[in-house]
Amino acid sequence: MKQRIPLLLTVIVGIGAIAIALHAAGDQSADYTTRTLALPDHGQGNITMDYIAYDPKTGYVWVPAINVGSVYVVDTGNGSVREISGFAANEVELGGRKRRQGPSGVSIGEGVVYIGDRADSSVCAIDEKTLARKNCGHIDSTPDGVVYVAPTKEVWVTAPRDKSVRILDSQTLNEKEKLTFEGQPEGYAVDAKRGRLYMNYEDKDLTTAIDLKTRKTVAKWPSSCGKDGPHGLSIDQSTGFLFVACSTQAEVLDAGHNGEKLSSIDTGDGVDDLNYSPVTHTLYVGAARDAKLTVARVDAAGKLSLIAQVPTHEGARNGVVTKDGTVYLAHSQLGQLAGLIVASPSGK
Repeated sequence: MKQRIPLLLTVIVGIGAIAIALHAAGDQSADYTTRTLALPDHGQGNITMDYIAYDPKTGYVWVPAINVGSVYVVDTGNGSVREISGFAANEVELGGRKRRQGPSGVSIGEGVVYIGDRADSSVCAIDEKTLARKNCGHIDSTPDGVVYVAPTKEVWVTAPRDKSVRILDSQTLNEKEKLTFEGQPEGYAVDAKRGRLYMNYEDKDLTTAIDLKTRKTVAKWPSSCGKDGPHGLSIDQSTGFLFVACSTQAEVLDAGHNGEKLSSIDTGDGVDDLNYSPVTHTLYVGAARDAKLTVARVDAAGKLSLIAQVPTHEGARNGVVTKDGTVYLAHSQLGQLAGLIVASPSGK
C-alpha cells in the first residue's frame, strides 16, 4: 500500500493538470469581460470609425467618428466622453455604394493630436489636454493614415488614391514633400531606433521599410497575406519584430534583420489593424466579421502563442490597449453600433 500512494497521487495530479489545461483551452475568454461604451450618434444609429489612438500621457482614447463629423475623447480614468465637433463630413459614392466621409485618421504627437479628415483632405492639430483646435493643413489627395514621426518632427500622411505619402511639418502642417510609390500605402509603424517608417502596399502584398532621412525605400518583404493584402502595422523597437495585420491572421516579420517571417496566428476574419504592448509583449487583434478579439503573447524568438480569444461585437476592430491592459475597439460599418467595445482583463 505504501508504494501505491505515490503512484495514486501522481495519477490524480496528472488528471487534474489535464482538466485545468482542457478548461483553459475550452474557455480562453474567461479572463476578459466586455461592455459597450456608448457615444453620441446624433440620430445616426451607427458610428463608423477607422483608426483610434490611445494617449498614455493623458489616459485619453481619441475616436474620430467618420459619419458624424466629430472626434470623441474618452477619459479612460473615469469613463467620461467629450466631443470635438465641426469637422468636415460629406457623402460620396465608392464602389457603387454611398458612404459618409469625415475625420478618420489620428496620431498622438507632442502636446497635440493630429486628425486627418477625408471630406476636405485636411490634417488638423488639437491640443491634447484642452481639446482646443489649433492649425490645419491640406493636401491635394484623400488622406488615410496619419502618423506623427518624432525623430524628424513631421506628420506623414498616406494617400492611397494616388499612391503617395505626404510629409507635413508638425508645427505648421505645411506640406514639405510628396513621396510616390508603386503600390497603395496602407498601415504604418515608426521605428525611431532604426530610423525607419514601415508601410504596406495593400494591392501588392508587400511590406516596406523607408529611411526617415533619405526618404528612400530600403527594404521590401513579402507579407504573405494573400489577395486582400496587408493592412495595419505595429513594431517592437527593442527586438525589431514587426507585426503585420492580414485579413484573417497576424504575422511577425523580423524587420531588425532580413524581414523573415517568424510566426503567425489565426485571428478570424475582418482584421484591419492591430496593437502591440512592448511592456507585456502582448499583441491585440480585433476581427470585425468574426466578432472576436485575439490576445497573443510574443516570445523572444518572435513566436506567437494564444492567450485568449474574446467574443466582441460584429464590426469591432482596430483596438488600442491602455496601461492596465484594457482594450478599446473601434467600430466599422458592420453591426450597427454607436459606441466602442471595451474588453477588460478580470479585476479591471
